[in-house]
Amino acid sequence: MKPTVIGLTGGIGTGKTQVSQILARMGAQVVNADHLGHESYKAGTDGWEQIVDTFGETIVGSDGEIDRRALGKRIFSDPIARAKLDAIVQPKIAELAEKRINELQSKNAGTIVFEAAILIEAGWDTLVDEVWVTHATEDVVLARLKKNKGLSEEESRDRIEAQLPVQERTMHGQVIIDNSGTLEGLQEMVETIWNERLKEKDR
Repeated sequence: MKPTVIGLTGGIGTGKTQVSQILARMGAQVVNADHLGHESYKAGTDGWEQIVDTFGETIVGSDGEIDRRALGKRIFSDPIARAKLDAIVQPKIAELAEKRINELQSKNAGTIVFEAAILIEAGWDTLVDEVWVTHATEDVVLARLKKNKGLSEEESRDRIEAQLPVQERTMHGQVIIDNSGTLEGLQEMVETIWNERLKEKDR
């Protein structure tokens, strides 16, 4: 029997990475879509060439790699630009994710977590067995983005509005995690969900 694949998703600032870190400490193998995205357009790759051809040399940093912050400013307030980037990067991420998941399953690596902010929008939920969704109240998300990423309220709202509405995202989830509270509370919540899943498997 193949190991279970959990698709972990949620809006920016809702704690997906914190949840995946907790799950990793409890034995899950994490595949991160953002890391795969960065891998898909490293300097010298086909993805790098396509993105630079589309958005110009101004998004290339002094190290020759794509400056993600500069690219982000170009796309988050421009739906057409964002769609162009998605068309380049999303198929490459899906290919890399499927490869990593298959490799882990072939090694019987235990539960696999595919962490992806756009799991639903990109159709990557076809790669997983169940979907976990993180969410938090808007005021909490805005405060986190200001503190952790140095984003203004306008920049934060641009990013929030560019994503799938939370109501629509949660409709796809089998597990919903409200991360509006403390890290300790989140840890306890995730551990409880994980332990309940283990009990169900043992029945």
